[in-house]
Amino acid sequence: MSRSRVAAVAVALVAGGLAAPSPSYAAEPGVDVPGNAWVTIQGHGYGHGHGLSQYGAEGAARQGLTAQQIIDFYYPGTAAATVTGTVSVKITADTDNNTVVLPRSGLQLSDLASGATWTLPANGAKRWRLSAGAGASSRVSYLTGTWHRWRTLAGDGAFRAGGKPVTLVTPAGQVRYRGALRSVRPAPGSKRDTVNVLHLDNYLRGVVPREMPASWSPAAVQAQAIAARTYAAYERAHPLSNTYQICDTTSCQVYGGYSAEHPDANAAIRATTGRIQTYAGEPAFTQFSASSGGWTSAGSVAYLSAKKDPYDGWSGNAVHTWSLKLDASRIERLWPRIGNLRAIRVVSRDGHGEWGGRIRTLVLDGGRADVTISGDDFRSRLGLRSTWLSFKAARK
Repeated sequence: MSRSRVAAVAVALVAGGLAAPSPSYAAEPGVDVPGNAWVTIQGHGYGHGHGLSQYGAEGAARQGLTAQQIIDFYYPGTAAATVTGTVSVKITADTDNNTVVLPRSGLQLSDLASGATWTLPANGAKRWRLSAGAGASSRVSYLTGTWHRWRTLAGDGAFRAGGKPVTLVTPAGQVRYRGALRSVRPAPGSKRDTVNVLHLDNYLRGVVPREMPASWSPAAVQAQAIAARTYAAYERAHPLSNTYQICDTTSCQVYGGYSAEHPDANAAIRATTGRIQTYAGEPAFTQFSASSGGWTSAGSVAYLSAKKDPYDGWSGNAVHTWSLKLDASRIERLWPRIGNLRAIRVVSRDGHGEWGGRIRTLVLDGGRADVTISGDDFRSRLGLRSTWLSFKAARK
């Protein structure tokens, strides 16, 4: 659920705009860490806190807000609009340098260079495969007891089944996908990518139930659909590669294809068909995370502003406030330069909420050396839920 990729094109903050400056923050006293100690970390929220809080969306829906009201709260200053068209998604689990699918009725193969299309025969094949040929060509093979070459394409190829799902076979398992499954090379001699190209709203069917429980309140799931559709439209305008626009992991949005679909999520997508949010006439960079912890955090654009979130703290949100107890030696192993950890000193925070908000910078005071690190690095290396943290230490 981490939407951490920095916006490809930053939207300039205008004078008097939506992002308020951070309040002043006074450095707090360090927390002394005795030898052979436990460090207890208390935290708020889960994720970076930019934009929509998924738990907050559910809390808002339980208070009667509509999907659009939820979206307007978390992305202030954006405007509603509609989009259509397709999106191309890299399937990151397919790492074996070819594209293999299971046979099914109506399975077709297209040569993306020549435009030729064939309906694949019912010849007893157990699998069909696209792999690299000489130069820019692709080899098409099918598996019975062994692999047999069927033909050679002039360029890259794609499998599809007339709108019905196609099962992709990857080293990680089998997943069904709507639309086309392309086997493409980003550059001559490079490893092949498997890319799923499909209608934007069909793509959302594989995203929304992976990002939010489909059984949550309809308004919350609809808000998630609008945010996810907008995020995809933004990435489509700022593609990650010359062969695909967006990925299928938490670096973008989690996407599980047809295999991940849920009827309640599909209903939310239909209820919001084509709806996105725009800023200055372009799709907004609608980052979202699991829980704001009670304050959203400022992002890279004006409408990702820091503001108090009254909806995140409902009774079902177990990550609104959380704690973790860990051995100080774990911190010493991760940052061995410090030697024995003597203290943790928070140098700067974002100034919003309890304890002064999310940590920007802290110092690990060690017996051999002090190490200054960012809150994001501390969170990432320890696997913490957020950077909104406070510390206590006690001898074991």
